[in-house]
Amino acid sequence: MIPVTKTFLPPLEEYNKYLQIAWDRAWITNRGELVKKLETLLQNKLHTNYIIITNNGTIPIQIALKTLSIKGEVVTTPFSYVATTSSIVWENLKPVFVDIDPSHLTIDETLIENAITEKTTAILATHVFGNPCNIPIINSIAKKYSLKVIYDAAHAFGVTFNNKSIFNYGDVSTCSFHATKLFHTGEGGALFCSNKKLYDKLFYHHNFGHDGPEKFHGLGINAKISELQAAMGLAVLPYIDDIIAKRKEIIDFYTQNLHKKDLQFIKIRKDTNWNYAYFPVIFSNESLLLHIVQKLNEKNIFPRRYFFPSLNNLPYIKNKQKMPISESISKRVLCLPLYNDLNTKDLTLICNIINDNLT
Repeated sequence: MIPVTKTFLPPLEEYNKYLQIAWDRAWITNRGELVKKLETLLQNKLHTNYIIITNNGTIPIQIALKTLSIKGEVVTTPFSYVATTSSIVWENLKPVFVDIDPSHLTIDETLIENAITEKTTAILATHVFGNPCNIPIINSIAKKYSLKVIYDAAHAFGVTFNNKSIFNYGDVSTCSFHATKLFHTGEGGALFCSNKKLYDKLFYHHNFGHDGPEKFHGLGINAKISELQAAMGLAVLPYIDDIIAKRKEIIDFYTQNLHKKDLQFIKIRKDTNWNYAYFPVIFSNESLLLHIVQKLNEKNIFPRRYFFPSLNNLPYIKNKQKMPISESISKRVLCLPLYNDLNTKDLTLICNIINDNLT
């Protein structure tokens, strides 16, 4: 079977080396040595300012919305994983969707101002498939209207824009360290910011609101990551450059061997050092996509319709808005298999099946 992705697993003895530290100390949660070590290494590797690693990649969005005191309406994208929208709704806020740029697949920055009302307090935009939004324009709009900016950077580990970590943009950026991601802790995520006062608030919000063992700064939740998860991250991190390099090789193979004239590939934004986390292809119509998925499945190849459906059509969204570009692309986009040990033989088979069924 060829799945859409596989979890990268480091040598077991390297993972066990870190587990032994937790065992020896009998300390497996509440920000032990391994969590703190991983945060330091990630901060240095990514050249970020402040980082808090968390137990998953969704709760950082919820904490960011809460910590920034977001109220009313949040301008956001309909083309993202469901967690982007569900976090807004979960916090009793109203998502106001803005359609996407059909080339970059990120929120169309030229449409944002038209979506802003007196109730708008924030922009929550996604760096789709690790491809940055138009950050300079979004930030200028936010400044003009005194809005907070949260970037859902779940797919953007290791990405830089204008020679700066993608996580250093906006008021808060979030990331996922889920097992399917480039860098992972099995299940996990992170909050990033550049302001010490904001970092302090994010920190206590992720740790029950604690101010020491017996006092509380205020409201909090439990978003702490365990030592067992941190051990996985510490074992995976030394391989991250090799993981990205291998994925680049695979994507280069796809782009060289698929019929470009019949498919649309994502356009990576200028001045971006991309991380090759996903390889989406966009077909001319949904019927063709479904036909090719069937042909791939017959050979035990399982790509994924990612992202589908367009989030403006989620069942719990009230007063649904039409998002023609997102709705169209979400029906036609398919992420092809992409993982470390995907070999040339399998890649050739995938390309041949797609090419043979395009005409």
